[in-house]
Amino acid sequence: MVVGEFTQETDLLVLGGGPGGYHAAFRAADHGIQTTIVEMMPSLGGVCLHRGCIPSKTYLSMAETIHTAERSKAMGIDFGSPKFDLDAIRGWKNEVVNKLAGGLDIVAKKHKVDCVTGKATFEDGKTVGIEGGEVARIKFRRAIIATGSRSIELKGIQIDSPRVLTSRTALELEDIPKKLLVLGGGYIGLELGQVFAGFGSSVTVVEMLSDLLPGVDSDLVRPLKKRLKEQFAEICLDTKVTGMKEVKDAIEVAFEGKNPPKSKKFDKVLVAVGRYPNSRDLGLDKAGVEVDERGFIKVDKQFKTTVPRIFAIGDVIGNPMLAHKAQHEGNVVADILAGKNEVFEPRAIPAVVFTDPEIAWAGYTESEAKAAKMDIVVKKMPWSASGRAVALGRTDGVTKLIFEKSSNRLVGIGLAGVHVGEMIAEGVHALEMGSVAYDLQKTIHPHPTLSETIGDVANLVAG
Repeated sequence: MVVGEFTQETDLLVLGGGPGGYHAAFRAADHGIQTTIVEMMPSLGGVCLHRGCIPSKTYLSMAETIHTAERSKAMGIDFGSPKFDLDAIRGWKNEVVNKLAGGLDIVAKKHKVDCVTGKATFEDGKTVGIEGGEVARIKFRRAIIATGSRSIELKGIQIDSPRVLTSRTALELEDIPKKLLVLGGGYIGLELGQVFAGFGSSVTVVEMLSDLLPGVDSDLVRPLKKRLKEQFAEICLDTKVTGMKEVKDAIEVAFEGKNPPKSKKFDKVLVAVGRYPNSRDLGLDKAGVEVDERGFIKVDKQFKTTVPRIFAIGDVIGNPMLAHKAQHEGNVVADILAGKNEVFEPRAIPAVVFTDPEIAWAGYTESEAKAAKMDIVVKKMPWSASGRAVALGRTDGVTKLIFEKSSNRLVGIGLAGVHVGEMIAEGVHALEMGSVAYDLQKTIHPHPTLSETIGDVANLVAG
């Protein structure tokens, strides 16, 4: 075989081997559909596994361990000051990633999914060309676009320098900067900011809006903000960057706004101001696939694009940009391709910010419910009243439930505290089942646990 000359055919072509792509491919293969994945990386998993969710959570677990050791002094246990071996830290992260990637490759072989490495570009509505692989082009009967998203750059401001990091390059953890500037007070900036703060960096966060984590209810953000004020050097809201330049051993940054940082020079700058869809350079126009003004691919309720044989899922079709959303979308599309009459109609999609403390929510937020003029009852419980939280020394949390007043039906849940990402699924299930306060009150929660706060709050409504 001559490299770059081979052409193959497939029933289903999946562009992108991230969570949405590989879930769609494996489910389609289960239905007996001949499936091929084209992925730019040599292994499946996408940005989430290799450069995003998994590496960042691996580092966050290390930062949490450091925090736990510090907190244990109040319990009479002193582990001393931490020592950092960056090679070992990176090695552990790489081992985690490689183990999971290897598992996906095994599953792909088990399902007889053909994996092609390279960059795919549509040549027309039934063919893609492949750059960088042994296969020159692939002819398909049907296709799923699951190409994900990438970090937004600050055009006209961001400079090309190894001292200016994105979420991807930050996770390479080449060193621990003494002074780190994080641009963006969203979940990516705060998660990575806590990683570097845990490893010893002096972290300054700049956010152009008036609060951290825009869109999240302020009472859920409050416990995290309190912790960050202790952990970060500065949190500068209502402030934006107007320029940056590289000087000797630093990046010099210019600001404007209400609360500019005291320092103007930083060892490194992390730009974490959001993500945009990977819809460019795919040749979508040649295939007849349309995108909106923000670059998101247009789809209907069954994820069909403007070309009926081509579907799209995940980050590339719009918010929320969450791996678990893409996974479920991939499964739905695969079932549709197998002839099932499926649609993606969840009542709630959970979101988790994996900071310390974590924040998790699903359904309506309080601000969303009020904006929709819903007649609601909001009840919450501070974790200072939770025996388990007190025993853990982690009373920096809150459980919040939002009910429709007329029916006592749960319409939203919000949690802040240690490991609330592990608790949110109960709320999601309750929302999907249309549960009322009585259902949650009568559900027996184990004692003493953090999860029993959900039943306790429901009890305030159910009586």
